[in-house]
Amino acid sequence: MVIIAIDPGASGGLAVWDKGIKSLYKCPQDVRKMAEIVNSARSDNWVENNGSIIAYIEQVHAFPTDARSAAFKFGTNYGKWLGILGAYKIDIVLVSPQKWMKYFQKKMKFKFPKIKQKRKNKLKEIASNYTDKKVTLYNADAILIAMYGVYEQQIRKETR
Repeated sequence: MVIIAIDPGASGGLAVWDKGIKSLYKCPQDVRKMAEIVNSARSDNWVENNGSIIAYIEQVHAFPTDARSAAFKFGTNYGKWLGILGAYKIDIVLVSPQKWMKYFQKKMKFKFPKIKQKRKNKLKEIASNYTDKKVTLYNADAILIAMYGVYEQQIRKETR
């Protein structure tokens, strides 16, 4: 099983998990580069894993306080990822930030700080426990979404 995990914001990232975090990317600004990353992850792992690939993408929305143009740009980026994954016929699991963060809060028995910068730094710290690759604020959420996906896939396998 290969998991592609995507934090779809412009300051987000992508992580590919295949028996561990295999690769990390900063979210590209160009749709062709986005597609190349997904195609590369799919192609590299398709034969080896008998086509078993799934994408976990953070289900996000704009806030009422966001400027219209910023909200539109944010939604466009999210839509690009969904379109690329759909074009490659990759199953998609939408997961809210609250859901995957709640999993780590329960697992590690703590609460995330309410202040955004402190919370982001804590997420980066936790993500560094799951890979030997360089963890940044851009890819930390994607790493944790991937690890949440691994957990979810194990649960699904056990309940079959």
